[in-house]
Amino acid sequence: MQYNTQQKRMPLPEYGRSIQNMVNHALTIEDRAERQRCANTIINIMGNMFPHLRDVPDFKHKLWDHLAIMANFQLDIDYPYEIIRKDNLNTKPESIPYPSTKIRYRHYGRTLEVLIKKAIEFPEGDEKQNLIALICNHMKKDYMAWNKDTVDDRKISDDLTELSDGKLQMTDSIVRLMAERIDLNYRPKVNNQNNRNNNRNNKRKY
Repeated sequence: MQYNTQQKRMPLPEYGRSIQNMVNHALTIEDRAERQRCANTIINIMGNMFPHLRDVPDFKHKLWDHLAIMANFQLDIDYPYEIIRKDNLNTKPESIPYPSTKIRYRHYGRTLEVLIKKAIEFPEGDEKQNLIALICNHMKKDYMAWNKDTVDDRKISDDLTELSDGKLQMTDSIVRLMAERIDLNYRPKVNNQNNRNNNRNNKRKY
């Protein structure tokens, strides 16, 4: 079946031609009470088309807005909500300014630079040392994702010094903390279920 391209363009085609025809019929009803009942019926049918959205806040309000749009704001009924104004349909949203903050190394990203700045402000101690180790490990991960190759600790050390303006250093103790964190995060987990099964098997032997 071919679509009739000569028909009038629908304001909201997602509801289909049948719903639009119902709205057009409602516009021809002279009796106001009957016109109101027809509008309520159309809203119920529209809502049934999207049952997964029934619990979404303002869903019913949006349906009445859509009814007004499909009627070209000419349907004289009592709307249960304050419907959208016709002159608001074509208003353009305010442009969002593009962030102008420069990033020294894009593969590290802005978030890492923020972390480094926070680490600089930390008082000296174990917490700061662990934060620096976390940052260095994250830098290695980001670098390898970007470069698809191994990375030398000296490169990470140089980049950390540059990004922190010389206020953070990748010392030997930091390198040890980095290794400890990797070992802790990637240590294989013990399968407790297998252990329980092994214990049962050992008891049966005795």
